[in-house]
Amino acid sequence: MAKGVNKVFLLGNVGKDPEIRATTGGTTVASFSLATADRQKDAQGNWTDKSEWHNLVAFNRTAEIVRDYVKKGTQLYIEGKLQTRSWDDKESGQKKYRTEILVNEMTLLGRPGAGGGESSGGSTYSRSNTASFDQRSSSSEPDYADTGITDDDIPF
Repeated sequence: MAKGVNKVFLLGNVGKDPEIRATTGGTTVASFSLATADRQKDAQGNWTDKSEWHNLVAFNRTAEIVRDYVKKGTQLYIEGKLQTRSWDDKESGQKKYRTEILVNEMTLLGRPGAGGGESSGGSTYSRSNTASFDQRSSSSEPDYADTGITDDDIPF
């Protein structure tokens, strides 16, 4: 059987403070939700926003970073993969399912309540035990504010 692709890219805001726990083996686990927004035109031609909620799970060092730096409202860029798990509900005996995104890499884009100007840098963390850290300096990034590009120049 050929190898498949299971890759997810998300950019959104954390819905509530993450839940942190540890497994019996000592692995740190962080569970949290992320909201992504999409804009669509309705039948009358008006733009409407639609939010989609995603369940995320991070392990080890990435979970520790989530514990220390991620709060409700934090903007994140996530790379991960989809996983659906199932279990039997103890009360009803029914089979339950939950689809989650397992976080492989995470970039912190902003702090809760921070304005757009404060989130020009980013910190990238990966799923490995030793998280990679990439702090970008705002002075090394080009500034396109003076180029005169408007929304009419964007083809979509």
